[in-house]
Amino acid sequence: MLRIPCPFCGIRDQVEFQFGGEGHIVRPEQPDQASNAEWADYLFYRENPRGIHYERWVHSYGCRQWFNLARDTVTHEIVEVYRMGEQPRAPGRNKGQPAID
Repeated sequence: MLRIPCPFCGIRDQVEFQFGGEGHIVRPEQPDQASNAEWADYLFYRENPRGIHYERWVHSYGCRQWFNLARDTVTHEIVEVYRMGEQPRAPGRNKGQPAID
């Protein structure tokens, strides 16, 4: 079981949270002009990296707040937790996510 550090409540067991999918997915800028391929990419295709992966989680049995989490998919080590709207400091990059400075 993972012990997830909620940025609002502190460390809690994984059973209090729900996984919300890959983080930092960018919606097409002009949705009415996006092709079927662009919509399919936005809706269905996700990265499955070996290493750092950015994810969205919600503390459903706690504060009910959404947040982002950077997790190593090999070791399941949680590298970083940060609030929605913030950029990660952890190394790695997902498709659609801006490069990390």
